[in-house]
Amino acid sequence: MAGNSRDPGRSVTARALSVLTAFDIDHTRLTLTAIARRAEIPLATAHRLVRELEMWGALERDGDGRYEIGLRLWEIGLLAPVNSRLREIALPYMQELCQSTHDNVHLAVRDGLEVVYVEKLTTPRAVPIISRSGGRLPLHSTGVGKVLLAHAPSAVMHQYCERGLPRYTAYTITEPGRLGRELQTVRSRGFAQANEEMTLGNCSVAVPVHDGGGTVVAALGVVAHSVRAEVSKLVKPLMPAAEGISQRLVEQDRINLDLLSH
Repeated sequence: MAGNSRDPGRSVTARALSVLTAFDIDHTRLTLTAIARRAEIPLATAHRLVRELEMWGALERDGDGRYEIGLRLWEIGLLAPVNSRLREIALPYMQELCQSTHDNVHLAVRDGLEVVYVEKLTTPRAVPIISRSGGRLPLHSTGVGKVLLAHAPSAVMHQYCERGLPRYTAYTITEPGRLGRELQTVRSRGFAQANEEMTLGNCSVAVPVHDGGGTVVAALGVVAHSVRAEVSKLVKPLMPAAEGISQRLVEQDRINLDLLSH
């Protein structure tokens, strides 16, 4: 359930946030009744909060009377440091990758136990995919997710596996031991691969993006049709693109330090 409990002691802010978190990648358009149910608040309370959020621009109502996340909330989300700086630096490299491969290109970060897609580029020739900018997907069944999980603290891996590893296709890794070995391979060879583990017909390949201290802060990936995907050919342009983004992050940090020292 997306919302919190029906606790009458919850603040107005908490209830408003429960309305917003009622939306997710599988529920992008909701009726008022569905919002109240998923947020676990009374219908009258949902009606009042939704009306205020709509007036502010956090929610928008479509022609069918359903609600979706509003443009103003999206604009504010872009101001988050991980979005603004990382996305701005990575976009030129992603655009070049997209033009050269004609496939989907992703930039993603880890937020807790999920992948968050900071940016996604695609072309008419690219295979259809379920990910989207601002969307969330599992760590263990996606290329970018495997990169981020492989370089996360070991406690994150244990916590992630304790929740269980859902199976999305017949090829999804659902055994913690097997996933651990897979992540060790990711660290040693420098890239991750997920072949039809999230969606049948799709193959994703991803590499890490580092900051100035060597910490993996993001993953850069390409998703192609599994029939025609050649991993070595996808890794070849991904590696220098990720290195370019990492170098730009280092340079940006150096500039910021120089400005602070003056």
